[in-house]
Amino acid sequence: MSFERFVAARYFKAKRKGLFSLLTTFLGVAGVTLGVAVLVATMSVMNGFQTDIEKKVIGAQAHLVVYGAGDKASLERAEGAVKARKDVVATARFALGQAIVTYQGRSSGVLLKGLDPESEFRVNDLAKTLKEGSWKGIDAGSKPAGIVLGTELSKALGAWIGSEIVILSPQGASTGFGLLPKMKKFKVVGLLHTGYYEFDSTGAYAELGEAASFLGLKAGATGIEARLSDLHKADEAASALRYQLGFDFEVRSFRQMNQTLFAALRLEKYMMFLLLTFIILVASFNITSNLVLLGTEKLKDIGLLKAMGATPGQIRTIFLWEGALIGAMGVFLGLLLGLVICFVIWRYPPFELPGDIYYLTRIPVDVRPWDLVAVVAAGIALSLLSSVYPAWHASKANPAEVLQEA
Repeated sequence: MSFERFVAARYFKAKRKGLFSLLTTFLGVAGVTLGVAVLVATMSVMNGFQTDIEKKVIGAQAHLVVYGAGDKASLERAEGAVKARKDVVATARFALGQAIVTYQGRSSGVLLKGLDPESEFRVNDLAKTLKEGSWKGIDAGSKPAGIVLGTELSKALGAWIGSEIVILSPQGASTGFGLLPKMKKFKVVGLLHTGYYEFDSTGAYAELGEAASFLGLKAGATGIEARLSDLHKADEAASALRYQLGFDFEVRSFRQMNQTLFAALRLEKYMMFLLLTFIILVASFNITSNLVLLGTEKLKDIGLLKAMGATPGQIRTIFLWEGALIGAMGVFLGLLLGLVICFVIWRYPPFELPGDIYYLTRIPVDVRPWDLVAVVAAGIALSLLSSVYPAWHASKANPAEVLQEA
């Protein structure tokens, strides 16, 4: 142990003179403890909500999507390139287009997706989101064709299982009377609930052939969806396929398809971390006052140390170590308290969330090691920062004047 750390540790353990000195030490530790605990708990809860949203988004989409199949040859070329990748575990063809759905005088814009249930459910988790009805109802050949709606869309239209709705395509059909809107009747055979409002309020799912025919897709599909063995490498896979297929195709990962959402979640987390760090900053002012009092209280000791050959730099280091010890104790206790709070919230939730608003009833908690490292680093850094002025002030003491006054 170095000389500076030895002296700092002795000062930290030594009994302080006066109630006010003890109070400032306690407030310094307690302030950092509470700040760190609040930051750990808040970041973990935010991580929980973010993870839950990501699961809902990823569950309703594929990890990777290739758009732009103009004809059957280009579709097969894209499908072959996707299947050739070793990190692809499943693929599915899909048809996608915008349309308008009407039912009993109500209408709404929808994103009509055509799919083959057998292959589609290997690339995403849509099969698990069905709340009522059955996916078997969208089999080809049924009259009228079956369709599955999102629950929010179903509520907006007032259409339930068995209701017959009409879907209009923005691409009109050419007739002897000119260009007329293309319409097709569908029967609602299922309702799904992904938990993500955008999907549940605009999603309509039909059989691949029925949707492709209605949307007028010459290739019989819009493109290819794929599930990867490691979803975290979706961006890399998308870049590689984009380079391989060229400009005729658009290749996007699930993050790129939802970049606005994920960017907003990251910004919210960073801003919350920044704002809550100010709690630790305010608490660190108590460390400053504590070290100023310590410097005044130990003025004679500082004079003796300087008379014995201690340099101003060593005196500054002693006080910086003192501040670091106070901050480290606060950070350690705050970390323990924050983890205890997270456990209590996870194991014994203080209240239930309304499921119709948040799509979950318990407060989610996700403790991430890197967030804990960031909180610890911020706590220690602010504690050291608060020690700079007291350390500088103590190092300026004149040993001759101090010993003369003593």
